Amino acid sequence: MKDIFGQALFDHYKQNGKHKLWINNTYGPKEEMPLDVYLRTVDEMPDLEIIALNNCSGKILDIGAGAGSHALVLQNKGLDITAMDISELAVTIMLQRGVKRAVAADIFSYRQDTYDTLLLMMNGIGLCGTVEGLRRFLQHAKILLNKGGQLLFDSSDIAYLYEENLPGGKTYYGELSYQYIYKGNKTDWFKWLYIDKDNLTAIAAEEGWITQVLYEDDMDQYLARLTCFI
Repeated sequence: MKDIFGQALFDHYKQNGKHKLWINNTYGPKEEMPLDVYLRTVDEMPDLEIIALNNCSGKILDIGAGAGSHALVLQNKGLDITAMDISELAVTIMLQRGVKRAVAADIFSYRQDTYDTLLLMMNGIGLCGTVEGLRRFLQHAKILLNKGGQLLFDSSDIAYLYEENLPGGKTYYGELSYQYIYKGNKTDWFKWLYIDKDNLTAIAAEEGWITQVLYEDDMDQYLARLTCFI
């Protein structure tokens, strides 16, 4: 099974998923990965996501769009929205749910068009995997954005996982490793990034971006807008 996450989401969408999607991590016991969250209506979305959607403008690319819930909200507002996911099964779900324009692609190799807003929800920026991956994404995003364009994404500071004993060494503590498990099949381990707002601001500045925090909750989760100054 190549696309384990996509298959689990597709089975859940078709309401015939009898198996749970599990995720192994490097900091604790395995956890169930909830799939309902990918099929939410706008009324079920948290304030952070509503604020992000309200700040979308112009031509929009929803990166890591999953089942297309955010894209559908934007589409229903009459906005010019393209949804993207690396999973072809996720794209199939989006099209079946009514997303008019959905593409299966890897954002790091995507160069087909330019946009005014790049949107990454539900810690979608995690796809960068590492701090160096984040730098690479910020460099690539300049190619995809029109002049005056913006990045909108959320992330969080996960220092709490370490109970004040942050790991030493050169590896940033927000670079986590995960593995999906579904129907007895496992993915390879993959990196996923959680970046605190202070480190994000510093890294973004070094790559030519200004960071504005639009929203922050009491769980160290925040919504950022990045605009390019070089």
